[in-house]
Amino acid sequence: MIKQLINKVRWWHPRVAVVLHDLTMVWVAWQVAYYGRYSLVVDAPPLLWFPPEMPIVIAIQGLIFWWTGLYRGLWRFASLPDLWNIVRAVGLGTLVIAVTLFLATRLEGVPRSMFVLYPTMLMLLLGAPRLAYRYWKDHRMEFLETKDAKRVLILGAGAAGEMLARDLLRERKYVPVAFLDDKPRLRGARVRGIPVLGTLEELPLAVRSKSVDALIIAMPSASSSEMQRIVDLCEDSGVPFRTLPKLQDMVENRTSASLRDVAIEDLLGRDPVSLDWVGIHQALASRVVLVTGGGGSIGSELCRQIARIGPTRLVILENSEFNLYEIERQLHLEFPQLPVEAVLGDVCEPAAVERVFVKYSPQIVFHAAAYKHVPLLETHLRAAVRNNVTGTRCVADMADRYGADSFVLISTDKAVNPANVMGATKRLAELYCRALDDRSDTRFVTVRFGNVLDSAGSVVPLFRRQIDSGGPITVTHPEISRFFMTIPEACMLILQAASFGDGGEIFVLDMGEPVNIRYLAEQMIRLAGKRPGEDIEIVYTGLRPGEKLFEELFYEQEDYGHTPHEKIFQARRSGIDWKALEKQLTGLEAAVRVFDEGAVRQQLAAIVPYESQPSRSGSDDNVVSLHSKKQAT
Repeated sequence: MIKQLINKVRWWHPRVAVVLHDLTMVWVAWQVAYYGRYSLVVDAPPLLWFPPEMPIVIAIQGLIFWWTGLYRGLWRFASLPDLWNIVRAVGLGTLVIAVTLFLATRLEGVPRSMFVLYPTMLMLLLGAPRLAYRYWKDHRMEFLETKDAKRVLILGAGAAGEMLARDLLRERKYVPVAFLDDKPRLRGARVRGIPVLGTLEELPLAVRSKSVDALIIAMPSASSSEMQRIVDLCEDSGVPFRTLPKLQDMVENRTSASLRDVAIEDLLGRDPVSLDWVGIHQALASRVVLVTGGGGSIGSELCRQIARIGPTRLVILENSEFNLYEIERQLHLEFPQLPVEAVLGDVCEPAAVERVFVKYSPQIVFHAAAYKHVPLLETHLRAAVRNNVTGTRCVADMADRYGADSFVLISTDKAVNPANVMGATKRLAELYCRALDDRSDTRFVTVRFGNVLDSAGSVVPLFRRQIDSGGPITVTHPEISRFFMTIPEACMLILQAASFGDGGEIFVLDMGEPVNIRYLAEQMIRLAGKRPGEDIEIVYTGLRPGEKLFEELFYEQEDYGHTPHEKIFQARRSGIDWKALEKQLTGLEAAVRVFDEGAVRQQLAAIVPYESQPSRSGSDDNVVSLHSKKQAT
């Protein structure tokens, strides 16, 4: 009880001071207005310290102040909305005072000009102290700078840089000493009293002249190429640097607006993806959606994005108990109103899959369940075929049997001219879905893309662990390259691709230009504050079985075409002999059941020829990328 009383007193103390200040200013404004009215009049009535109408004026104006919410704002953050609130409160108060005094005394002893002079003076007396107080608070760091405060140079003098400078001045842990910005018109300007010294190219000179301790990149809308240039300049300066998150991440609540280290995603990502959310909403909202492999990297992000759209029910089929628990927990926290059904099961078990379709009747199916680790699957051929081929066939057949509207297979660039078991199994899954589409009322769609940054088992978390342990970083070949995109971007494009198409198409996501893995390793080392080849060694281990130097997104014989979305392309469908494919799959699955890996390998290679040789696709001439096909058209 006593503690609550103390807290109330602490809250009321500054409020009482503000109220007393404002009521005093009402009295002062009325007196000054009265004096101003009669200052040049010879026979002016005497100026009373407390005229008869003053209680009415103070009472009405005080009530109007309270009613308009003038005391909800803090002087520390006084801004234009607060000034507008003052104008509104004073104007309304003057009107009510005039009407009240007219009804009470017929304005006896109150000149009509008071209702022009009084509000003008009161606005000035209320607004000026607030702005002066804020100015003093915002600039007090110039006088209170301590030895522990770090001198900060802000890169970017736009809206984000201005807000960052304001926050830093308030927190007192950092002292913003200057801005740099590439806009020529800003040179020599001052933002919150802090000078804009010049362009980003002048960073080394600015660091020396201002004795800068840290750099902050305040450019949340910068493209990846711009971020690469900025980071290179920061690294050359030898000063620690941090950044604000990307604007799209903050808008979509994937991160807070607090400072963070520059991540590799900032350098390898692409421009923000604009989607047809109306079309996606029409395709998925108020529908029952099933996501297989919903606890994995792609599957879990798909679940989160689908949950934002608002399906009738979201069903997650996952064979990892922990992953299923995690995604269910996250969805219940973020979307408490969404019915989520977490099913622990294996896509390779027909009884378990059929139970899901019978119980929940999913209308849209996203099949993300797959094994994807290339070297591991080379020595676990049966498991790869069972999960990636038999599992896909099982879920696809149930979608067909129980009348699902759409089935979306999530595939990979490794399915193009496969050089490994993983790619061959995913290619076979693509072929089966395309063939089944010709015989089914369900719309079967395949979405093919490359590596996703920071997904489970990918190279980025591996490099991060190797850097944390002091190195070395292991790269298989100095010329090896891969296509990359972020997990959220991949999932957004998957949802977009699922919203259009007649069925049978293979949609290919625009992965941009391939990224050299050596460059990726070097950048991650630098972002960790270390030097490649000195602090952290890069060791080349040689290509692993089934690994290609360059990945591809299309077969040469696949006809490349456009879609309604500029970042999604499609491989036009071709006829597939259903009976022959079904017969081959029957033989393959029979070999899987009896654990005859020799027969499994022979059957798989007969359907999808592949070579588990590291030398395959070892030159640029063999690469069929999306961009090369664009240029050809």
